[in-house]
Amino acid sequence: MRIGGWLAGGMAAIGWAAFCVAQEAGAAEGERLSFSLREAFEKGGWTMYPLLLLSVLTVAFIFYLIVVLRSEMVVPRLFSKEVAGRLYKADWEGVRQACRLKPNPLGEVILAGLDALEADPRLPADSLKEAMQSEGERQALAISSPTQYLLDIAVIAPMVGLFGTVLGMMKAFQVVALDLAKARPMLLAAGVSEALITTAFGLLIGIPAMAAYAFFRARAARLIARLESASGEIFNLMLKKRGG
Repeated sequence: MRIGGWLAGGMAAIGWAAFCVAQEAGAAEGERLSFSLREAFEKGGWTMYPLLLLSVLTVAFIFYLIVVLRSEMVVPRLFSKEVAGRLYKADWEGVRQACRLKPNPLGEVILAGLDALEADPRLPADSLKEAMQSEGERQALAISSPTQYLLDIAVIAPMVGLFGTVLGMMKAFQVVALDLAKARPMLLAAGVSEALITTAFGLLIGIPAMAAYAFFRARAARLIARLESASGEIFNLMLKKRGG
């Protein structure tokens, strides 16, 4: 009950300050109801700088994942056909050269199988499959792990905004605490404005980052499934041709 009373009092103070600011702004600037992004950034305080950095990182990671999480980067179509053709001819050295000349996750899985067969030409099928699966798991982790950065940003950005909110509220009510008689609504509202702006910008960054994470996580899962399917086909082909 006491906490609820404090919250109600705080909300009432914020509402009173906002009302007074609207009156003074209307008299001074002719009822200006909006402000530019630059003004919002300036009013948000220093916590806007880490939020700006997080927004830049979000855009950078999105463009990076657009480039990296493509089928041609994970299971290149022409590469798969080339490797399959060389395996049909039992051209093991040609397969190895193709994998080294065109590095990609599927090529790394194939190289793991070739290395296992080179170490033991009579390697059981289960052991060969295990060697290729082990490398496949490492490649799957390399494919999916970059999406985690977007999730981290989606979590951190609102927390930074909340931190700015706390600082803004402290600033707002410190004005009242230091000199209640001279405290003006504009000074109180400045801190409240900083609090609200940083919260809004934190959510503005966090929500798109979370949406992008969900999108790229699904894309990574599809690419990993394609990698597993292509690796299985190559594995079966290697079993048929290793005695040739």
